[in-house]
Amino acid sequence: MKNPLLTPLVLVAGLVSSGWVAAQTPPAAAPVPAEMQQMVKAFTPEMRQKVMALSPELKATIMKLHAGHQRRAKETTLRQVMHEILSEYQNIASAVATDNAEQAADAARRLANHRIPKGGLLPYFKLNQVNNEDLSVLPAMNTAVEGSALKLAEAADAGDMPRAASYMSDIMTGCVACHQKFRGVPGISANLMTPVSK
Repeated sequence: MKNPLLTPLVLVAGLVSSGWVAAQTPPAAAPVPAEMQQMVKAFTPEMRQKVMALSPELKATIMKLHAGHQRRAKETTLRQVMHEILSEYQNIASAVATDNAEQAADAARRLANHRIPKGGLLPYFKLNQVNNEDLSVLPAMNTAVEGSALKLAEAADAGDMPRAASYMSDIMTGCVACHQKFRGVPGISANLMTPVSK
């Protein structure tokens, strides 16, 4: 007498061993990098929810941007980091104007390796901007600012100050593009009946 359960069991065993069932199982979500897990603990529940909804690819990109910087702030905010970047940019301008290649290269490298603010970059964005579409521009802006700063440093190291100077506008273009997208005009208040004219 044949066992009616034997044939289905043999079929299932064959499918499992062939890997077909494993191939049909949806992949598990990519693990959240340890540094991001640590940062997310300090976020408000609303920010945490927005960050966790980002695509795994974008989370990895943000972690790669962070990994390019050795310095982590304990208390420094993003605005303070931006002031440091501005100070380094002005230092570069002074060096280029006085034909000081070493100063230009050093300042450009400090700009490119700016400090990561307390909590990382994400908590300083508006909640409605923490999404895949808005944050997808970060790598291009990073290349414009930090990538151009590193090119400026290389040109200065080579003693080619005219070429070094040419990268200053690329750095500033990246800064302005990022500010227009994420910061807006400083000092403008939504609480005024008539906006301040530019």
